[in-house]
Amino acid sequence: MKSPLFTGVCTALVTPFLDGKINYPMLKILLRRQIDAGIKAVVLSGTTGESATLSDEEKISLFQFSKEFVGDRLCIIAGTGSNSTKHAVELSIAAQRSGADGLLIVSPYYNKATQGGLIQHYTAIAEAAKAPIIMYSVASRTGVNIAPETAATLVKNVDNSVGIKEASGNISQIAKIMNLTDGKIDLYSGNDDQIVPIMSLGGIGVISVLSNVAPQQTHDICAKWFAGDIKGSTELQLRALPLIDALFSEVNPIPVKKAMNLLGYEVGGLRMPLTELTKPNEEKLAKAMKDFEII
Repeated sequence: MKSPLFTGVCTALVTPFLDGKINYPMLKILLRRQIDAGIKAVVLSGTTGESATLSDEEKISLFQFSKEFVGDRLCIIAGTGSNSTKHAVELSIAAQRSGADGLLIVSPYYNKATQGGLIQHYTAIAEAAKAPIIMYSVASRTGVNIAPETAATLVKNVDNSVGIKEASGNISQIAKIMNLTDGKIDLYSGNDDQIVPIMSLGGIGVISVLSNVAPQQTHDICAKWFAGDIKGSTELQLRALPLIDALFSEVNPIPVKKAMNLLGYEVGGLRMPLTELTKPNEEKLAKAMKDFEII
């Protein structure tokens, strides 16, 4: 079995903006902060990075700039999913050429592929791009669940289909994935409130929103677990729950961008149709950050 792209924490990084454009000096600061906290990887142009409103040109620039800056210090995983297989193939090839170490491919949205369609979709991307692929199952966003049988088929039959970011919230489904793959899949939590439960089923880390604002603490949840300190890992997971709840009080990435700005990292606003966090939720977020001792 090949080594995973990463173990532990991968941050689904926000995309900083200034005057409506990507703020590359701030991006450097954010990437350096992740490295300093011991984070192993970042996803760029994921949901948290506002992929839906980034142009293809912006995405490729984001991947290339980041990889040139971090070198081997961080694994760069490019979000290149699309509801068009052709588009996803083209973007994935371009991301690989730009230096991305791996790809995060969300299940096709809106047109709602069948499970057979998902197999063909992921296979086509994998065969064209060659880079390691992590499937992203988040039916709450896409309307399509990646069934355990589908994930198992892809991992067993497509060499570079190596992992899954599981954000269904369905622990029974996640357990079934591990059963059907004999644990031979790189399983990552896609929900910050389920890091420990998913690691207990054989997960090897998390693709995290929380680690934007609390990279060291998120790192420690995983590090304590892998070091055998199950109690310490669980306690930190539970302590983080109020902050996690506040970070999802409105649709991601609205709260996390507000949190970064509250911390003094000027990541700018959001691209429409996303709007600023409402005042009551901002107050809730600020309190949760203070209680978690990060502000």
